[in-house]
Amino acid sequence: MNITTEIVLPTYSLWMRELIRFFRQRSRMIGVIGSPILFWFFIGSGLGSSFRMSSPKGDTSYLEYFFPGTLLLIMLFTAIFSTISIIEDRKEGFLQSVLVAPISGAGIALGKIFGGTTLAVIQAIIFLAFAPLIGFQFSVLEFLSLIVLLFVIAFGLTGLGFLIAWRMESTQGFHAIMNLFLIPLWLLSGSLFPMEGAPGWLRGIMSINPLTYSVSATRLMLYHQARIEHPGFIFSVCVILSFCAIVFIGSMLSVRKKSI
Repeated sequence: MNITTEIVLPTYSLWMRELIRFFRQRSRMIGVIGSPILFWFFIGSGLGSSFRMSSPKGDTSYLEYFFPGTLLLIMLFTAIFSTISIIEDRKEGFLQSVLVAPISGAGIALGKIFGGTTLAVIQAIIFLAFAPLIGFQFSVLEFLSLIVLLFVIAFGLTGLGFLIAWRMESTQGFHAIMNLFLIPLWLLSGSLFPMEGAPGWLRGIMSINPLTYSVSATRLMLYHQARIEHPGFIFSVCVILSFCAIVFIGSMLSVRKKSI
């Protein structure tokens, strides 16, 4: 097995294709990052006077509390828009030509997932420019550590989008799954409200939601509490890594079936 031709080269080619396609469609960037920013600002401002929660810095505003969840929403939207291209590629015949090529399923899955992951992190970095405006400050090392965490989270979200889109025959079906599954997954992640104040049955759902731990790890990172000795952070990272491994293995196995 030649790893370069079967995995590395197709991964790089499909990754670059996703980036080029995105930057040729600049309206996608406006839609993906614009909607969550407006969502964050208007909901955060509207609930700001009625929401108070303690944090390491003291009482926190809703704009501040909602910030990690908005980061996750931006990456989720990017994952959705980037993996929907799988359905378009199937209709255009590009996917069929990739599947009959002598390349590994891992290379196909990695290329598509890395492409969406890169775009998600780029747009998350743009949104991070608002962080100092609401009181978040971090050093260069902390910023780089946060980017690494966001990359891992984005990989999992894009992998999940890939896994769903691969089985879809139409964009309408994909949007239906998005509205029925992906958006509720985000809503029940602690992005909009803390788990502690939710009813018992809702806390149970949130506790098994992998996105809950993505929001938690990001929030701890923003509050400078992402330390090895912090059990909550380590557990959250372990859940995120496990989620990434599961969706990637699932994506790779789906590609190997060569079902088009």
